[in-house]
This record gives sequence, structure tokens and C-alpha cells, in this order.
Amino acid sequence: MKNNKPIDIILIGSAVVVVTTFIFTFALHLLFLTIPLWIIIALPIFVGLTSFYIFYFFVERFINDRLKVVYRSIRKGKTKKGKKTRFSMNDEVFEDAAEATKKYSDKRQLDFAKLQEQEKYRREFLGNLAHELKTPVFSIQGYILTLLDGGLEDEKVNREFLERASIATDRMVSLLEDLDGINKIESNTLKLEKENFSLGDLTKEVIDSLEIKAAEKNITITYPKDKNLEVYADRLKISQVLSNLLENSITYGNEGGATNIRYFQMNDLILVEVADNGPGIEHKYLNRLFERFFRIEKSRTRNEGGSGLGLAIAKHIIESHGQSLTVRSTVGMGSTFAFTLDSEKTENEMMVTSRGVKIH
Repeated sequence: MKNNKPIDIILIGSAVVVVTTFIFTFALHLLFLTIPLWIIIALPIFVGLTSFYIFYFFVERFINDRLKVVYRSIRKGKTKKGKKTRFSMNDEVFEDAAEATKKYSDKRQLDFAKLQEQEKYRREFLGNLAHELKTPVFSIQGYILTLLDGGLEDEKVNREFLERASIATDRMVSLLEDLDGINKIESNTLKLEKENFSLGDLTKEVIDSLEIKAAEKNITITYPKDKNLEVYADRLKISQVLSNLLENSITYGNEGGATNIRYFQMNDLILVEVADNGPGIEHKYLNRLFERFFRIEKSRTRNEGGSGLGLAIAKHIIESHGQSLTVRSTVGMGSTFAFTLDSEKTENEMMVTSRGVKIH
């Protein structure tokens, strides 16, 4: 029989002492002495009660001394000031200690797994950052060395190489600006300038800015021109989100493909979807898609894309609006990125978010 409560063990031990004393006393009465009946009854009871209190004292002291060490290790020695932990003999102290130890062990394993994952992410991030910076830096270095080795005097070479160095410098500046931007968003130091604006007008502006790039791959971009929906958000930041999503659909889309932007009214929210019919993304990559510098096919797309921070920035911008950015994709059929925005607000409503939280 399994006894989890110390009091049960103490009672059983005391009962054994009572029975043993009674048998011993009764045997003496039969074999050697004539012992009064009240002594035969009273003596085992007295010995049993005495043994109970003795067992209780030493068992409680033993358990408290040992378990305090265990719990002190689990809690890293931190207890509330003035609070003395005592373990009751009426509680299932062994089972509680085993459960607490298991929880501590599970938490430690989870923390260790998280640390390993963070370390892996840190290594990947530093490696990707070094690679992204190395490409333009080495290009600039090569152009400068060529000019210093005599190219500077050649009018046909010097201007061309300086223009190439300028392009590489612009790429590096763009990367550093993106890094600075995402750090500001993550540290909540980037303030949003929210206002009411037309989502259709903003979409048209972004599409027009990418017209040449889309034409190079013969990709058609459409949006609901008949829907003049007003949203309440930071216009510049949402422009950046749309630009990043559309640029990705062009960069990684199929030749002659199509990208369709859709709007859906959902009470006080507007759902925006950017869907393409490109190659799609494998399910195993979807959870990592918004990580900094993460690329699915690094060897092929490293030089085709931008800084590698576009989706990470887009995600943080949308989340800074109190909304979420999601993706669904099927290989061979395309991908759809979706996010929500607050619909147009009156002056009184501008002080409250769509979740009913007051804006200070």
C-alpha cells in the first residue's frame, strides 16, 4: 500500500508498537506473571501514544530538514522575508516534492532548449548580417583599389566604378537603415503618426512606385479600385508594409505571374490580403519567414532580394498597430499575406483602439 502522507506512516508505526506491546504483555501474563487487566490494556496505549509523539517529532524534523534543502535548490534560495516554510505531516509532502521537482526539471529543460534556440538564432543572425554587409563592402573595396591602381586616370573607368561603388554604398546604407528601423520598433522608441487615409489611394501609390520592377518580370498587380476604404493608421509605415509585401511578390514570383490585393470589411477592422500565384512556400519555412535575414533559397535569392529585413519590419510595424501579420501558402499555387487595420475613426474614437484600449 502506497502512503503519501507522513502521518499515515507514523500511525501505522505506532499501531504496530501498540499491538506488539499488547502481545508481549499478554504473553507475560499467561506464562510468568499475573498482570492486572488494566495494565494489559493501559500499557500498550501509553507506549503507543509515546511512540506516536516520538515518531512524529523525529519524522517531521527529518522531512522538514531534507525537503527545505530540495525546495531551496528549486527556488534558488529565494523566499519571502519572514516566511518560514513548514511541511505538515497531514499533507502529501513526498508527492508534492516529486511534482515540484518534475516541474523544475521540465522548466530547466525548456529554458535550456530556448537558450539553444536563441544561440542558434544569434549565430545565424550574425552570419547573415556579416554576409549582407560583406558583399557591398567588398565591392566598394574592389572599386577603390582598381581606381587607386590607375583606373582613376582613365575617364571611361573612373566614373563607372564610382557609380558602382555608390550603388553598393546605397545598399549598405539601406541595410543599416532597416536594422535601425527594426530596432526602434522592437524597443518601442518609434512613434506612430496615425491618421485617417484612403487605403485605395495608398495602394495605387505603392503599385505605381513598383511599376517598372513588375514590368521587368511581366507581373500584373491588381487591387479593388471600386472600394474606397478609409483606415486609421500610420500612412508612411503602412506604405512600407505594402511596398515590402509587393516587392517580395515581384522578386520571388513567376515570370508573367499576378499579384492580387484584396480588402475585406470586418466590423471596425479592415482585412488586407496580398496574394500571388508564385512558387509558394513550404510549410516548414512559414514559422521562420518573419525572422531577420531569413531566406528560403539563399544561394539563388541572396542577390535578388533587398536587405532581407522586409518581412521582419512589416511584421513589427503591423504589431505596433496592435494588429497581426499572417501568411498562408501552398507550394506551386502561391502565397497570401494578410493583416488587419483599424477602420476610419472619428475624433472621439481616435482616442480608443479597436480593442477598446484608451490611447494616452
